[in-house]
Amino acid sequence: MSELNKIALQILSNGKGILAADESTATMTKRLDSVKVHSDENNRLLFRETLFSSLSMKECIGGVILYDETIRQKTSDGKTIPELINSGGSLTGIKVDTGAKTLAGSKEEKITEGLDGLRERLKDYYKLGARFTKWRGVYSISDIYPSKLSISVNAHALARYAALVQEAGMVPIIEPEVLMDGTHSSTDCLNKTSEVIRKCYEELELNNVDLSGTILKPNMILPGTNSNEKISSKDIAELTIECLKKSVPSSVPGIAFLSGGQTEIEATANLNQINIRNDTNFIMTYSYGRALQQSALKFWSKDVNNIIGTQEIFNHRAKMCSLAAQGKWSENFENSK
Repeated sequence: MSELNKIALQILSNGKGILAADESTATMTKRLDSVKVHSDENNRLLFRETLFSSLSMKECIGGVILYDETIRQKTSDGKTIPELINSGGSLTGIKVDTGAKTLAGSKEEKITEGLDGLRERLKDYYKLGARFTKWRGVYSISDIYPSKLSISVNAHALARYAALVQEAGMVPIIEPEVLMDGTHSSTDCLNKTSEVIRKCYEELELNNVDLSGTILKPNMILPGTNSNEKISSKDIAELTIECLKKSVPSSVPGIAFLSGGQTEIEATANLNQINIRNDTNFIMTYSYGRALQQSALKFWSKDVNNIIGTQEIFNHRAKMCSLAAQGKWSENFENSK
């Protein structure tokens, strides 16, 4: 077992998942604006420190993805944020892409940038305490998208990123997100997500990436947000597992799903059904942002000094996700806080 494989398994095993707290300053400002809290560095730190010091960090969270601002901050008692995260037994991760920009040659699609200077930035992040990283590629679905160009260039960027991350001694999270926006069917999502993921692994293997030291962060297979299709959690689970079985090499240790605009309950219920039906060797868990934080954020916004109350809300949501990662969740548990 390689050191990178050990890190990946530490993040994903025993019902643990990933807290995606890597919102950029602009995105975090939108989240705070939505609950009428002023977005300054202190408030962004206060909310995140509240979550990172909660009890569920020890039981439910194996890794936390940070943004550049956060990994450099110190807590109220002088610890660095990575030190706080590590003290609960969780590992520190860092988002290293610089965002999705318009793709030259296909202006309705995006290409993720950030490869320039990445090798040097990775050395810095390792010194700051990061042991895993994240890079997100985004793909639109329509009758003509994602294009072959988008699929190819984003896969190549993800592979170059992953090779550099492993060179720096860290585990890369590979995040090819096929967006929920649109009127597409679940079958369209299945076919196009499968094509996207397969191309990513072609490029990863070309770039000599050790797949046993990576984590895949894909979307679940869902109809578009503007589709008329009605689909059950069981069907979502079956389609998602079908996609992964035919697209992901068996050497990948685990899959941490993004929530991608699902509600907290939807993301939990769908993950639970995936694990009830999981007949693969992949660990299937979560890497959620809003689906772990939103209820806690709303509660916290009413009184930013109510740390214990906010942590109780977060602890409950994290526990529900952890149960779903083991196929043990029930909607009845949602009412037994």
